[in-house]
Amino acid sequence: MCGFCGVYFKDTSRKTDQRLIQKMADTLHHRGPDDSGEYIDNNLGLGFRRLSIIDLAGGHQPMSNDDGSIWIVYNGEIYNHLEIRYTLQGKRYSYRTKCDTESVIHAYEEYGKDCVNHLRGMFAFIIYDRNRRRLFAARDRLGIKPFYYHDCKDYLAFGSEIKSLLAFDEIPRELNIDSLAEQMALKYTLDDQTLFKGIKKLMPGHTLTLENGSIEIRKYWDIDFQDYDSRRSEQRYIEQFHELFEESVKMRLMSDVPLGMFLSGGIDSSAVAACMSRMVGQPIKTFSAAFAERAYNELEYSRLSAEQCGAECHEITITPNQFFSELPHLIFQEDEPIAHPSSVALYFVARLARDHVKVVLTGEGSDELLGGYERYYQTLYNLKAGRILDLPIFKPVKRYLLKPIIDFLPDRFPYKNKAVRTAVYLENDLDTIFLDNYSTFSRQMQSSLYSPKVFNGFNFKNLYQNYHSIYGNCNSELLLNKLLYADLKTYLLELLMKQDQMSMAASIESRVPFLDHRLVEFTASLPVSMKIKGLNTKRILRKAMEGKIPDPILSRSKKGFPVPIEKWFRHDHKMVVTDILFDERTRKRGIFNQKAVEHIVRKHEIGVRNYSDQIWTLINFELWQRIFLEREDYSSIQLL
Repeated sequence: MCGFCGVYFKDTSRKTDQRLIQKMADTLHHRGPDDSGEYIDNNLGLGFRRLSIIDLAGGHQPMSNDDGSIWIVYNGEIYNHLEIRYTLQGKRYSYRTKCDTESVIHAYEEYGKDCVNHLRGMFAFIIYDRNRRRLFAARDRLGIKPFYYHDCKDYLAFGSEIKSLLAFDEIPRELNIDSLAEQMALKYTLDDQTLFKGIKKLMPGHTLTLENGSIEIRKYWDIDFQDYDSRRSEQRYIEQFHELFEESVKMRLMSDVPLGMFLSGGIDSSAVAACMSRMVGQPIKTFSAAFAERAYNELEYSRLSAEQCGAECHEITITPNQFFSELPHLIFQEDEPIAHPSSVALYFVARLARDHVKVVLTGEGSDELLGGYERYYQTLYNLKAGRILDLPIFKPVKRYLLKPIIDFLPDRFPYKNKAVRTAVYLENDLDTIFLDNYSTFSRQMQSSLYSPKVFNGFNFKNLYQNYHSIYGNCNSELLLNKLLYADLKTYLLELLMKQDQMSMAASIESRVPFLDHRLVEFTASLPVSMKIKGLNTKRILRKAMEGKIPDPILSRSKKGFPVPIEKWFRHDHKMVVTDILFDERTRKRGIFNQKAVEHIVRKHEIGVRNYSDQIWTLINFELWQRIFLEREDYSSIQLL
């Protein structure tokens, strides 16, 4: 795992300053504390920081081919690199190292831009082809590794993190106001935009080529929801899933340094740990985190899983002071506002792991493949119920009886907040039932959230147009598959960036066995009943893990990683909320309608509604502006 950066000036007479490349690379020191390097060729500069995992002595980058005509900087792991090596050695390519980077170089020499189709793993890289005066970049199929870039008439700048681009002073630090509404709704941007104007991300499964003065972006992979084989038995599907899953875990044990496991106590990480423990010759090391509050401490489950697979268990309990002390630092590491409070916990468990291992496996990705979130079956049932309630015989009952009754209930009534999120109350369309229902700031909330000068005349009805564009690209007609496809392209991407940036902030490499692209392609061919049946989610995984992980974990519903911010923002640490959101500096920005913000905070404090998610998003957005747009040193920001 590493970090790279670089600049290519389109005016070939402009020379690259090595000090600029070093400055950009220095921002990525946490991604690669073991080694560094630069390559300068007139108008091109490549920078690199290395975390040594494979071939500790021979993997220095930037790396070239034999004659120095092709150079690469690369972040990731190619798990089939030995297979590629044997093939290319048979075609008379010579190798100087044991590093997988060299296989990427030679694959490009042999296959050109199609080299990406031969790579199995997680990767982001950029290749400089001197003879063709070509830059060729690629990102892995699922987006496990990041790639950001800024393209303008004078240059193309690129890097593993946004902060490496911002080290180049010619790149402006400006809020991308066009993406703000989407960011506030979903906590991330759905297309190639970021919250920085002019800085984009190369999307998963895409390549970027700069040649003859123009950029071409091409999709090389997509998820194909094939028709399932009705002749195949359920048991055969389970066996095939288990075989592919075991193969994926085994491939991700490739390392010349110690490995461990992030263990939450849920079914996903427990499945990886159980599989991993059977493949290594000694007890695996597991790392878990929790909060002191009993309702937010699930260590009993991670301990149960660790005990089952004979693991050496390491734990950390996070205090509120630790949480808020690290928050500004972690916003700096994330480059954009932190979407999920669990990111902070992830950093602490990564820092714990760093004292013992350099590589960890995680359970990320299973929910988006196999329908693990409750919102999937809730949406399926709500839309089905909504179609019934829209029938002429029932429509008046809903409009004139059910909705008025729910409106009449006091806000503190225990079930009112649940009722207003169902088909009994809501309009029966995807935007309302799914997107608004699970967004942070719905279209209705956003219509009064901003000051008039920010979104004067903005049509919030079009808020989800990027989502519909992605959702519409799915080749399945089944609603569940469409929802999974869109989440694999959007929500999962945000989770993977959380995983990458929080683990790399502690100089730890994380690997995700559930996201091997062959396993992903197999799950796309499953009948939906193998994913969700009734209220039973991730059925095929549960079936495959019977007898291999403890029954209490096997039967648990999805919990996520609970963080007690609702309680903190309402009682113990509400001064964090008021000190930031009601600060004069925040008010003067003029982005938000202050009365709307005060209403949200007041309703949360008195316990009428749980607005902790909205408050968290507003706090992170304000701190992000201070740290990145105003260049305030994150270490000077004291929240408690």
